[in-house]
Amino acid sequence: MKELLTPKKLIIRTVSALIVLIAVMFACSLIGTESISLKTAFEGPGTQGANPDYQIFVEFRLPRIILACLVGAALACSGVVFQALLRNPLADPYILGISSGAGLGVIIAVISGFDWMLWGRSPIAFFAFVGALGTVWLVWFIGRLTGKFHVTGLLLAGVVVNAFFSAVIMFLTSIAKSQQVYSTIFWLMGNITEESFLVVWLGTGCVIGGILALFYISPQLNALSFGEEDARSMGVNIARTQLIAFGIAAAITAVAVSLSGLIGFVGLLVPHAVRLVFGPDHRQLLPLSGIVGAIFLVIADTLARVIIAPAQLPVGVVTAILGGPFFLVLLVKYSRKVSWLK
Repeated sequence: MKELLTPKKLIIRTVSALIVLIAVMFACSLIGTESISLKTAFEGPGTQGANPDYQIFVEFRLPRIILACLVGAALACSGVVFQALLRNPLADPYILGISSGAGLGVIIAVISGFDWMLWGRSPIAFFAFVGALGTVWLVWFIGRLTGKFHVTGLLLAGVVVNAFFSAVIMFLTSIAKSQQVYSTIFWLMGNITEESFLVVWLGTGCVIGGILALFYISPQLNALSFGEEDARSMGVNIARTQLIAFGIAAAITAVAVSLSGLIGFVGLLVPHAVRLVFGPDHRQLLPLSGIVGAIFLVIADTLARVIIAPAQLPVGVVTAILGGPFFLVLLVKYSRKVSWLK
């Protein structure tokens, strides 16, 4: 029998995880094709000449590491929510067509040749965000056509929309120019790149706000894990909770996808790992999954930067290589221990 979660335990575990995250961020900031000293970097830009360590740390590595934290936390927490709402252990942030919708938005932007900029970002990010968010709400609308929430109908709608949009993507790819195809494929592989602080902090604010909102409704998510009938008997407003959780998870996933492309396994692997170690209580599952997801993606992106340096691997390739086998081990070894898999 698992111990009851107390506020003290939740605070200790969350703070401990945050300390590990900060340590990983600082350690990874020292790793790269150029060696730097944090002591020198913290001295500032200098008044008598450039400080290369400061420039590398502040302009390149720190924004990239923060962005990796942002994307990892968003995908992990979205995975927690979709697994709870759909009561499906294989649910991840892309299960409802977000990947195909974002990909369709990207290839439309690339083929159209738009060259305007928004906050220093190309239209690819904007189209990816709109495509991802629009697709997931299309799937929600189709799933609600019966008049109430049906998990099976929602999943089938996601499969159908994903297949249709994937076919459209293949058609557009077949008629696109070679450079346009390369740009699209490179984005679809998932990449963490250096961003301006404005973009990083705007994205961070959106994701942290979404995660805090999800934490606020975590008791209702706990009730939904027992089934709709049990949740209703506990006084939970099923429709409102599902709509709020679904909307927030879709929004922070769309933000993450627009900034990094499609990075797999974070939203699938991390919630399982945290759940197996600490239990299924969403009050701790959400914050811990967000922090562990950030740690996982920071490490994966650091590996992507150095494995074939000076060239870089797409971070989505690294997460797939690391996450695929590990997830299979978790699934085979521990599947019977997860309550909602019984």
